[in-house]
Amino acid sequence: MQRVPCNVHHVHCACCATCILHGATGVPCSVSHATCILHGAAHTTCCVHAVQRAWCSAHRAARAACKAPPASHTHSAPCSAQRAPCPAPCTRPPGPRLRRRRRTSRRRRRRRRCLAWPGLAASCAAMDSTGKEREAVQLMAEAEKRVKGSHSFLRGLFGGNTRVEEACEMYTRAANMFKIAKNWSAAGNAFCQAAKLHMQLQSKHDSATSFVDAGNAYKKADPQEAINCLNAAIDIYTDMGRFTIAAKHHITIAEIYEAELVDIEKAIAHYEQAADYYKGEESNSSANKCLLKVAAYAAQLEQYQKAIEIYEQVGTNTMDNPLLKYSAKEYFFKAALCHFIVDELNAKLALEKYEEMFPAFTDSRECKLLKKLLEAHEEQNCEAYTEAVKEFDSISRLDQWLTTMLLRIKKSIQGEGDGDLK
Repeated sequence: MQRVPCNVHHVHCACCATCILHGATGVPCSVSHATCILHGAAHTTCCVHAVQRAWCSAHRAARAACKAPPASHTHSAPCSAQRAPCPAPCTRPPGPRLRRRRRTSRRRRRRRRCLAWPGLAASCAAMDSTGKEREAVQLMAEAEKRVKGSHSFLRGLFGGNTRVEEACEMYTRAANMFKIAKNWSAAGNAFCQAAKLHMQLQSKHDSATSFVDAGNAYKKADPQEAINCLNAAIDIYTDMGRFTIAAKHHITIAEIYEAELVDIEKAIAHYEQAADYYKGEESNSSANKCLLKVAAYAAQLEQYQKAIEIYEQVGTNTMDNPLLKYSAKEYFFKAALCHFIVDELNAKLALEKYEEMFPAFTDSRECKLLKKLLEAHEEQNCEAYTEAVKEFDSISRLDQWLTTMLLRIKKSIQGEGDGDLK
Protein backbone atom coordinates (compact mmCIF):
# COMPACT_ATOMS: atom_id res chain seq x y z
CA MET A 1 0.00 0.00 0.00
CA GLN A 2 1.31 3.45 -0.92
CA ARG A 3 1.56 6.20 1.67
CA VAL A 4 0.74 9.73 0.51
CA PRO A 5 2.44 12.48 2.54
CA CYS A 6 0.44 15.42 3.97
CA ASN A 7 2.32 18.68 4.64
CA VAL A 8 5.48 17.89 6.57
CA HIS A 9 5.20 14.57 8.41
CA HIS A 10 1.60 13.56 7.78
CA VAL A 11 0.83 10.21 6.24
CA HIS A 12 -2.34 9.58 4.20
CA CYS A 13 -4.19 6.39 3.59
CA ALA A 14 -3.73 5.06 0.10
CA CYS A 15 -7.43 4.11 -0.13
CA CYS A 16 -9.07 7.34 1.04
CA ALA A 17 -6.17 9.77 0.61
CA THR A 18 -7.04 11.41 3.92
CA CYS A 19 -4.75 12.12 6.82
CA ILE A 20 -5.63 9.65 9.60
CA LEU A 21 -5.34 12.36 12.26
CA HIS A 22 -6.61 15.61 10.79
CA GLY A 23 -8.77 14.42 7.95
CA ALA A 24 -9.13 16.89 5.11
CA THR A 25 -7.81 19.87 7.03
CA GLY A 26 -4.18 18.79 6.77
CA VAL A 27 -2.93 20.74 9.75
CA PRO A 28 0.77 20.07 10.32
CA CYS A 29 1.74 17.79 13.14
CA SER A 30 5.17 17.17 14.62
CA VAL A 31 4.67 13.43 14.97
CA SER A 32 4.90 10.90 12.20
CA HIS A 33 1.84 8.67 11.81
CA ALA A 34 1.34 5.16 10.61
CA THR A 35 -1.25 4.24 8.02
CA CYS A 36 -4.99 4.32 8.65
CA ILE A 37 -6.50 1.48 10.72
CA LEU A 38 -9.78 1.66 8.77
CA HIS A 39 -8.34 0.28 5.53
CA GLY A 40 -6.52 -3.01 5.43
CA ALA A 41 -5.89 -5.68 8.01
CA ALA A 42 -2.22 -4.84 8.35
CA HIS A 43 -2.76 -1.15 9.05
CA THR A 44 -2.43 0.11 12.61
CA THR A 45 -3.20 3.48 14.11
CA CYS A 46 -0.74 5.42 16.23
CA CYS A 47 -1.37 4.68 19.88
CA VAL A 48 -0.97 8.33 20.76
CA HIS A 49 -3.46 9.93 18.39
CA ALA A 50 -5.99 7.16 17.67
CA VAL A 51 -9.64 7.62 18.65
CA GLN A 52 -9.43 4.54 20.90
CA ARG A 53 -6.17 5.36 22.61
CA ALA A 54 -3.93 2.70 24.08
CA TRP A 55 -1.96 3.42 27.24
CA CYS A 56 1.67 3.55 28.14
CA SER A 57 3.00 0.12 29.11
CA ALA A 58 4.71 1.63 32.17
CA HIS A 59 1.36 2.93 33.55
CA ARG A 60 -1.01 0.17 32.50
CA ALA A 61 -2.72 -0.09 35.96
CA ALA A 62 -3.65 3.56 36.18
CA ARG A 63 -4.56 3.92 32.50
CA ALA A 64 -3.17 7.43 32.57
CA ALA A 65 -0.41 9.14 30.61
CA CYS A 66 2.90 10.15 32.15
CA LYS A 67 3.31 13.69 33.36
CA ALA A 68 6.82 13.94 31.96
CA PRO A 69 7.67 10.67 30.21
CA PRO A 70 10.91 10.07 28.39
CA ALA A 71 11.04 9.86 24.64
CA SER A 72 11.84 6.17 24.82
CA HIS A 73 8.44 5.07 26.17
CA THR A 74 7.08 2.10 24.32
CA HIS A 75 3.44 1.80 23.32
CA SER A 76 1.10 -1.08 22.68
CA ALA A 77 0.88 -0.26 18.95
CA PRO A 78 3.69 0.69 16.54
CA CYS A 79 4.39 4.35 15.91
CA SER A 80 6.86 6.05 13.64
CA ALA A 81 10.51 6.33 14.50
CA GLN A 82 10.09 9.62 16.29
CA ARG A 83 8.24 9.03 19.60
CA ALA A 84 6.37 11.84 21.30
CA PRO A 85 5.52 12.05 25.00
CA CYS A 86 2.19 10.60 26.08
CA PRO A 87 -0.61 13.15 25.69
CA ALA A 88 -3.28 14.03 28.25
CA PRO A 89 -4.96 11.09 30.04
CA CYS A 90 -7.42 9.15 27.92
CA THR A 91 -11.09 9.88 28.46
CA ARG A 92 -12.07 6.22 28.76
CA PRO A 93 -15.66 5.42 29.86
CA PRO A 94 -15.77 3.71 33.30
CA GLY A 95 -16.15 -0.07 33.38
CA PRO A 96 -18.78 -2.01 35.38
CA ARG A 97 -16.45 -2.48 38.37
CA LEU A 98 -15.72 1.24 38.58
CA ARG A 99 -19.42 2.08 38.29
CA ARG A 100 -20.24 -0.30 41.17
CA ARG A 101 -17.51 1.29 43.27
CA ARG A 102 -18.89 4.76 42.65
CA ARG A 103 -22.44 3.68 43.53
CA THR A 104 -21.16 2.13 46.78
CA SER A 105 -19.33 5.35 47.65
CA ARG A 106 -22.48 7.40 47.07
CA ARG A 107 -24.50 5.07 49.31
CA ARG A 108 -21.92 5.35 52.07
CA ARG A 109 -21.98 9.15 51.87
CA ARG A 110 -25.76 9.17 52.12
CA ARG A 111 -25.62 6.77 55.09
CA ARG A 112 -23.09 9.01 56.87
CA ARG A 113 -25.31 12.05 56.33
CA CYS A 114 -28.28 10.10 57.73
CA LEU A 115 -26.31 9.05 60.81
CA ALA A 116 -25.00 12.57 61.28
CA TRP A 117 -28.60 13.74 61.79
CA PRO A 118 -30.01 11.71 64.73
CA GLY A 119 -33.56 12.84 64.14
CA LEU A 120 -33.57 11.44 60.61
CA ALA A 121 -33.04 7.83 61.71
CA ALA A 122 -35.76 8.12 64.35
CA SER A 123 -38.15 9.67 61.84
CA CYS A 124 -37.49 6.89 59.33
CA ALA A 125 -38.10 4.25 62.01
CA ALA A 126 -41.33 5.93 63.08
CA MET A 127 -42.56 6.14 59.50
CA ASP A 128 -41.73 2.48 58.96
CA SER A 129 -43.59 1.47 62.15
CA THR A 130 -46.62 3.51 61.14
CA GLY A 131 -46.66 1.88 57.72
CA LYS A 132 -46.42 -1.61 59.23
CA GLU A 133 -49.22 -0.88 61.68
CA ARG A 134 -51.47 0.44 58.90
CA GLU A 135 -50.77 -2.67 56.83
CA ALA A 136 -51.50 -4.88 59.85
CA VAL A 137 -54.89 -3.20 60.36
CA GLN A 138 -55.76 -3.86 56.72
CA LEU A 139 -54.79 -7.52 57.11
CA MET A 140 -56.98 -7.80 60.22
CA ALA A 141 -59.95 -6.37 58.31
CA GLU A 142 -59.36 -8.72 55.39
CA ALA A 143 -59.09 -11.71 57.75
CA GLU A 144 -62.41 -10.81 59.39
CA LYS A 145 -64.05 -10.71 55.95
CA ARG A 146 -62.67 -14.16 55.19
CA VAL A 147 -64.01 -15.54 58.47
CA LYS A 148 -67.48 -14.05 57.91
CA GLY A 149 -67.54 -15.36 54.34
CA SER A 150 -66.71 -18.88 55.52
CA HIS A 151 -69.89 -18.96 57.68
CA SER A 152 -72.25 -18.85 54.70
CA PHE A 153 -73.91 -22.08 53.56
CA LEU A 154 -72.40 -22.18 50.09
CA ARG A 155 -68.96 -21.22 51.33
CA GLY A 156 -69.20 -23.99 53.90
CA LEU A 157 -69.87 -26.49 51.14
CA PHE A 158 -67.18 -25.19 48.79
CA GLY A 159 -63.89 -24.28 50.40
CA GLY A 160 -64.96 -22.91 53.78
CA ASN A 161 -61.92 -24.32 55.57
CA THR A 162 -59.60 -22.83 52.98
CA ARG A 163 -60.85 -19.35 53.78
CA VAL A 164 -60.39 -19.97 57.50
CA GLU A 165 -56.82 -21.12 56.91
CA GLU A 166 -56.15 -17.98 54.89
CA ALA A 167 -57.61 -15.91 57.73
CA CYS A 168 -55.29 -17.66 60.22
CA GLU A 169 -52.31 -16.79 58.10
CA MET A 170 -53.44 -13.17 57.77
CA TYR A 171 -53.93 -12.83 61.55
CA THR A 172 -50.43 -14.20 62.14
CA ARG A 173 -48.90 -11.82 59.61
CA ALA A 174 -50.79 -8.92 61.14
CA ALA A 175 -49.57 -9.90 64.62
CA ASN A 176 -45.96 -9.92 63.46
CA MET A 177 -46.39 -6.48 61.89
CA PHE A 178 -47.87 -5.17 65.13
CA LYS A 179 -44.81 -6.54 66.92
CA ILE A 180 -42.56 -4.60 64.54
CA ALA A 181 -44.59 -1.48 65.34
CA LYS A 182 -44.32 -2.37 69.09
CA ASN A 183 -48.09 -2.40 69.48
CA TRP A 184 -48.02 -5.35 71.88
CA SER A 185 -51.72 -5.38 72.80
CA ALA A 186 -52.79 -5.47 69.15
CA ALA A 187 -50.21 -8.19 68.45
CA GLY A 188 -51.54 -10.28 71.32
CA ASN A 189 -55.11 -9.84 70.12
CA ALA A 190 -54.17 -10.92 66.57
CA PHE A 191 -52.40 -14.03 67.88
CA CYS A 192 -55.47 -14.87 69.99
CA GLN A 193 -57.72 -14.62 66.95
CA ALA A 194 -55.38 -16.93 65.03
CA ALA A 195 -55.37 -19.41 67.94
CA LYS A 196 -59.17 -19.55 68.04
CA LEU A 197 -59.34 -20.22 64.30
CA HIS A 198 -56.72 -22.97 64.64
CA MET A 199 -58.92 -24.62 67.27
CA GLN A 200 -61.84 -24.35 64.86
CA LEU A 201 -59.70 -26.24 62.33
CA GLN A 202 -58.85 -28.88 64.99
CA SER A 203 -55.17 -27.91 64.87
CA LYS A 204 -54.34 -28.05 68.57
CA HIS A 205 -50.59 -27.63 68.31
CA ASP A 206 -50.87 -24.51 66.14
CA SER A 207 -53.52 -23.13 68.47
CA ALA A 208 -51.32 -23.63 71.55
CA THR A 209 -48.35 -22.04 69.77
CA SER A 210 -50.45 -19.00 68.88
CA PHE A 211 -51.67 -18.68 72.47
CA VAL A 212 -48.05 -18.76 73.68
CA ASP A 213 -47.10 -16.06 71.15
CA ALA A 214 -50.05 -14.00 72.36
CA GLY A 215 -48.91 -14.43 75.97
CA ASN A 216 -45.39 -13.31 75.12
CA ALA A 217 -46.76 -10.21 73.39
CA TYR A 218 -49.18 -9.39 76.23
CA LYS A 219 -46.39 -9.70 78.82
CA LYS A 220 -45.10 -6.31 77.68
CA ALA A 221 -48.47 -4.58 77.94
CA ASP A 222 -51.04 -6.56 79.98
CA PRO A 223 -49.62 -9.22 82.38
CA GLN A 224 -53.02 -10.55 83.40
CA GLU A 225 -54.07 -11.12 79.80
CA ALA A 226 -50.70 -12.82 79.22
CA ILE A 227 -51.50 -15.23 82.06
CA ASN A 228 -54.91 -15.99 80.53
CA CYS A 229 -53.34 -16.82 77.16
CA LEU A 230 -50.65 -19.01 78.74
CA ASN A 231 -53.29 -20.87 80.77
CA ALA A 232 -55.20 -21.55 77.55
CA ALA A 233 -52.01 -22.94 76.01
CA ILE A 234 -51.38 -25.08 79.11
CA ASP A 235 -54.85 -26.60 78.84
CA ILE A 236 -54.17 -27.60 75.24
CA TYR A 237 -50.73 -29.03 76.00
CA THR A 238 -51.96 -31.09 78.96
CA ASP A 239 -54.80 -32.42 76.79
CA MET A 240 -52.17 -33.48 74.25
CA GLY A 241 -49.99 -35.06 76.95
CA ARG A 242 -47.16 -32.52 76.56
CA PHE A 243 -46.59 -32.03 80.30
CA THR A 244 -43.00 -30.83 80.04
CA ILE A 245 -44.04 -27.90 77.85
CA ALA A 246 -46.99 -27.22 80.14
CA ALA A 247 -44.62 -27.10 83.15
CA LYS A 248 -42.41 -24.61 81.34
CA HIS A 249 -45.36 -22.27 80.83
CA HIS A 250 -46.41 -22.68 84.47
CA ILE A 251 -42.96 -21.36 85.40
CA THR A 252 -43.48 -18.41 83.04
CA ILE A 253 -46.78 -17.59 84.76
CA ALA A 254 -45.10 -17.87 88.19
CA GLU A 255 -42.40 -15.43 87.08
CA ILE A 256 -45.07 -12.96 85.93
CA TYR A 257 -46.72 -13.19 89.35
CA GLU A 258 -43.31 -12.64 90.98
CA ALA A 259 -42.12 -9.66 88.96
CA GLU A 260 -45.22 -7.94 87.58
CA LEU A 261 -48.23 -8.69 89.77
CA VAL A 262 -46.32 -9.41 93.04
CA ASP A 263 -48.64 -12.22 94.13
CA ILE A 264 -46.34 -14.72 95.86
CA GLU A 265 -49.11 -17.15 96.82
CA LYS A 266 -50.13 -17.68 93.18
CA ALA A 267 -46.48 -17.88 92.14
CA ILE A 268 -45.99 -20.70 94.66
CA ALA A 269 -49.03 -22.54 93.30
CA HIS A 270 -47.71 -22.45 89.73
CA TYR A 271 -44.21 -23.52 90.79
CA GLU A 272 -45.73 -26.49 92.64
CA GLN A 273 -47.80 -27.44 89.58
CA ALA A 274 -44.71 -27.22 87.36
CA ALA A 275 -42.78 -29.45 89.81
CA ASP A 276 -45.58 -32.06 89.73
CA TYR A 277 -45.51 -32.13 85.91
CA TYR A 278 -41.72 -32.46 85.86
CA LYS A 279 -41.81 -35.29 88.38
CA GLY A 280 -44.37 -37.13 86.26
CA GLU A 281 -42.00 -36.86 83.29
CA GLU A 282 -38.98 -37.97 85.40
CA SER A 283 -37.33 -34.57 85.06
CA ASN A 284 -36.16 -34.54 88.67
CA SER A 285 -33.58 -31.79 88.25
CA SER A 286 -36.18 -29.36 86.86
CA ALA A 287 -38.64 -30.43 89.55
CA ASN A 288 -36.09 -29.69 92.29
CA LYS A 289 -35.51 -26.19 90.91
CA CYS A 290 -39.22 -25.45 91.14
CA LEU A 291 -39.46 -26.93 94.63
CA LEU A 292 -36.56 -24.82 95.88
CA LYS A 293 -38.38 -21.70 94.68
CA VAL A 294 -41.45 -22.86 96.59
CA ALA A 295 -39.40 -23.45 99.74
CA ALA A 296 -37.75 -20.03 99.55
CA TYR A 297 -41.07 -18.22 99.22
CA ALA A 298 -42.74 -20.39 101.86
CA ALA A 299 -40.04 -19.46 104.37
CA GLN A 300 -40.46 -15.76 103.55
CA LEU A 301 -44.20 -16.15 104.16
CA GLU A 302 -43.36 -17.85 107.51
CA GLN A 303 -44.62 -21.23 106.30
CA TYR A 304 -41.58 -22.84 107.89
CA GLN A 305 -42.84 -26.42 108.09
CA LYS A 306 -43.51 -26.50 104.36
CA ALA A 307 -40.06 -25.06 103.63
CA ILE A 308 -38.39 -27.60 105.95
CA GLU A 309 -40.05 -30.54 104.23
CA ILE A 310 -38.97 -29.35 100.79
CA TYR A 311 -35.38 -28.60 101.78
CA GLU A 312 -35.01 -31.99 103.48
CA GLN A 313 -36.57 -33.76 100.49
CA VAL A 314 -34.29 -32.07 97.96
CA GLY A 315 -31.24 -32.52 100.20
CA THR A 316 -31.94 -36.23 100.59
CA ASN A 317 -32.35 -36.64 96.82
CA THR A 318 -29.10 -34.84 96.01
CA MET A 319 -26.74 -36.24 98.66
CA ASP A 320 -26.57 -39.60 96.86
CA ASN A 321 -25.84 -37.99 93.51
CA PRO A 322 -22.07 -37.70 92.84
CA LEU A 323 -22.57 -34.47 90.89
CA LEU A 324 -25.07 -32.80 93.23
CA LYS A 325 -24.03 -34.03 96.69
CA TYR A 326 -22.06 -30.84 97.39
CA SER A 327 -25.30 -28.86 97.19
CA ALA A 328 -26.93 -31.00 99.89
CA LYS A 329 -25.16 -29.12 102.70
CA GLU A 330 -26.78 -25.86 101.52
CA TYR A 331 -30.27 -27.39 101.63
CA PHE A 332 -29.73 -28.93 105.09
CA PHE A 333 -28.37 -25.58 106.30
CA LYS A 334 -31.50 -23.76 105.15
CA ALA A 335 -33.75 -26.41 106.68
CA ALA A 336 -31.89 -26.05 110.00
CA LEU A 337 -32.35 -22.26 109.92
CA CYS A 338 -36.10 -22.72 109.46
CA HIS A 339 -36.06 -25.11 112.47
CA PHE A 340 -34.06 -22.52 114.41
CA ILE A 341 -36.67 -19.82 113.84
CA VAL A 342 -39.42 -22.12 115.08
CA ASP A 343 -37.61 -23.57 118.09
CA GLU A 344 -34.01 -23.83 119.29
CA LEU A 345 -34.43 -27.43 120.46
CA ASN A 346 -35.83 -28.47 117.08
CA ALA A 347 -32.76 -26.94 115.43
CA LYS A 348 -30.38 -28.99 117.63
CA LEU A 349 -32.23 -32.22 116.91
CA ALA A 350 -32.35 -31.45 113.17
CA LEU A 351 -28.62 -30.68 113.13
CA GLU A 352 -27.82 -34.03 114.70
CA LYS A 353 -30.08 -35.80 112.21
CA TYR A 354 -28.44 -34.10 109.23
CA GLU A 355 -24.96 -35.02 110.50
CA GLU A 356 -26.00 -38.66 110.71
CA MET A 357 -27.63 -38.65 107.28
CA PHE A 358 -24.82 -36.78 105.52
CA PRO A 359 -21.45 -37.10 107.34
CA ALA A 360 -19.80 -34.57 105.02
CA PHE A 361 -22.12 -31.93 106.49
CA THR A 362 -20.25 -32.09 109.83
CA ASP A 363 -17.05 -30.52 108.44
CA SER A 364 -18.83 -27.86 106.41
CA ARG A 365 -18.71 -24.16 107.25
CA GLU A 366 -22.52 -24.10 107.37
CA CYS A 367 -22.62 -26.72 110.14
CA LYS A 368 -19.97 -24.87 112.17
CA LEU A 369 -21.92 -21.62 111.82
CA LEU A 370 -25.09 -23.31 113.04
CA LYS A 371 -23.30 -24.62 116.14
CA LYS A 372 -21.94 -21.14 116.92
CA LEU A 373 -25.37 -19.58 116.45
CA LEU A 374 -27.01 -22.15 118.69
CA GLU A 375 -24.41 -21.54 121.39
CA ALA A 376 -24.79 -17.75 121.15
CA HIS A 377 -28.57 -18.02 121.21
CA GLU A 378 -28.48 -20.29 124.23
CA GLU A 379 -26.27 -17.78 126.06
CA GLN A 380 -28.33 -14.83 124.73
CA ASN A 381 -25.09 -13.30 123.47
CA CYS A 382 -25.83 -10.90 120.62
CA GLU A 383 -22.19 -9.98 120.08
CA ALA A 384 -21.10 -13.60 119.63
CA TYR A 385 -24.03 -14.17 117.27
CA THR A 386 -23.11 -11.12 115.16
CA GLU A 387 -19.41 -12.01 115.13
CA ALA A 388 -20.15 -15.55 113.89
CA VAL A 389 -22.31 -14.21 111.07
CA LYS A 390 -19.68 -11.62 110.07
CA GLU A 391 -16.97 -14.28 109.97
CA PHE A 392 -19.11 -16.47 107.69
CA ASP A 393 -20.03 -13.53 105.46
CA SER A 394 -16.37 -12.53 105.00
CA ILE A 395 -15.77 -15.80 103.14
CA SER A 396 -19.18 -16.59 101.62
CA ARG A 397 -21.45 -13.63 100.93
CA LEU A 398 -24.91 -13.96 102.43
CA ASP A 399 -27.78 -13.62 99.98
CA GLN A 400 -31.03 -11.82 100.71
CA TRP A 401 -32.85 -14.96 101.88
CA LEU A 402 -30.16 -15.99 104.38
CA THR A 403 -29.90 -12.43 105.69
CA THR A 404 -33.65 -12.33 106.32
CA MET A 405 -33.67 -15.65 108.16
CA LEU A 406 -30.65 -14.78 110.33
CA LEU A 407 -32.21 -11.45 111.28
CA ARG A 408 -35.39 -13.22 112.37
CA ILE A 409 -33.33 -15.52 114.59
CA LYS A 410 -31.38 -12.60 116.03
CA LYS A 411 -34.57 -10.74 116.98
CA SER A 412 -35.50 -13.64 119.22
CA ILE A 413 -32.44 -13.05 121.40
CA GLN A 414 -33.29 -11.06 124.52
CA GLY A 415 -32.23 -7.44 124.52
CA GLU A 416 -31.85 -7.26 120.72
CA GLY A 417 -33.67 -4.33 119.19
CA ASP A 418 -31.56 -2.93 116.34
CA GLY A 419 -32.27 -5.80 113.92
CA ASP A 420 -28.85 -5.57 112.26
CA LEU A 421 -26.40 -8.41 111.66
CA LYS A 422 -23.29 -6.27 111.38
